[in-house]
Amino acid sequence: MGGNQTQSQFVLLGITDNPCLQVLLFELFLLIYIVCLVGNVGLMVLVWTVPSLHTPMYFFLAHFSFMDACYSTVISPRMLMDLLMEDKTISFAGCVVQFHGFAFFVTSECHLLAAMAHDHHVAICKPLLYVRIISSRVCWQLVAWSYFIAFLSALVFTACTFGGSFCGHNHIDHFFCDATPVLRLVCSDTRLSQLVIFIFVGFNGLSTVGIILLSYIRILHTVLTMSSAQSRSRAFNTCTSHLTVVSLFYGTLFYMYLQPASSHGSQDKVASILYTVVTPMLNPFIYSLRNKEVKRALVKLRRRISNRGQNQRAVAAQE
Repeated sequence: MGGNQTQSQFVLLGITDNPCLQVLLFELFLLIYIVCLVGNVGLMVLVWTVPSLHTPMYFFLAHFSFMDACYSTVISPRMLMDLLMEDKTISFAGCVVQFHGFAFFVTSECHLLAAMAHDHHVAICKPLLYVRIISSRVCWQLVAWSYFIAFLSALVFTACTFGGSFCGHNHIDHFFCDATPVLRLVCSDTRLSQLVIFIFVGFNGLSTVGIILLSYIRILHTVLTMSSAQSRSRAFNTCTSHLTVVSLFYGTLFYMYLQPASSHGSQDKVASILYTVVTPMLNPFIYSLRNKEVKRALVKLRRRISNRGQNQRAVAAQE
């Protein structure tokens, strides 16, 4: 892969070359990244430590938070460093690794969102069979399948993006190594690479969206037939957070990767910031603020920590 390339490094042009604006963006994005890590890692810890959240729904949510934290970490630290440093060079290998990690975690999220939609569908449409259908083994299989498909897809994306001849200039007009700006630097014909990327993005995106839409069509049909208003409200509350995340994630993703190469422009950076920086920060809050079980679990965890602290102080006072 990339055996015929003549570039040993690239230069990331970043978001802006205005020094004052770079400082402001550094402070803003650093805050967002810290909140992203605290929110996603905190949600993972909450799910793992509170027994009432040891269910398939929160099992998937913990893995989703892990993916959010990881793919934000693939992008944000390098972006923050470039906002402060004059030297914005990145090695060819570093660029490949960054793009592969990004492609892997983003594709994983697509398939995990589909698995979460299937979980909601079974929970609402087939509640009596839920425990048998969504068993612990099935949960692990769905997560493993998400990672496996994502790994294979990321290999294809990376090979198509970096497999050409880089014999021209080495300035990437972006703040990370993404497929479209990197392919602009390739001297050889990239039409086949772009077609393969388009097909794989379409397959991963449209297949998972299809599963999500089919799941929610069945959920909507089941909810509308419920006689109890309370049951309908509970079902809608269960799905609202997931649908919000799906809309944010797929909206920007399809805008970026399912449009012709000639349509890409400076607005791509804004869209990229939304799904690489902002969305991973929002996801844990979308799920926690609208979820009563997560709120109750958080209160229990606070009480447990508080009681443990009081006991330790009492023991120290007695000594």
